[in-house]
Amino acid sequence: MCFLGILLPYYNLINFLKGNNWSMTGFFDLLYANSAVSMISMDLAVAATSFLIFLIYKFKKMPVKIIRYLICLFLVGFSLALPLYLYDHHNKS
Repeated sequence: MCFLGILLPYYNLINFLKGNNWSMTGFFDLLYANSAVSMISMDLAVAATSFLIFLIYKFKKMPVKIIRYLICLFLVGFSLALPLYLYDHHNKS
C-alpha cells in the first residue's frame, strides 16, 4: 500500500504537470472545481489533519519517532503516511 500511496498520487501529478506545461498554475483551483471534487478534497484534508493531530498526541504522551511519518505526510501525502504508520505498528498492540 505504501508503494501505491507514492505511485498513484505522483502519477496523476506528473500527468497534470505534463498537460499544463510543467506549471502548477491552476492546480489548487481544480481542487475545488465542483462539489464532488471539493468533497473528496475536504475529506482527505480532514483525514490528514486528524492523523497529524494523532501523531502529535502520541508524541506528547510517549515520545516516539514520528519524523518519518511527518515527512511522508507533507512530502507525499496521507496515502503514504497512514499505511506506513499502520505497517510499523501492526504488532505493537
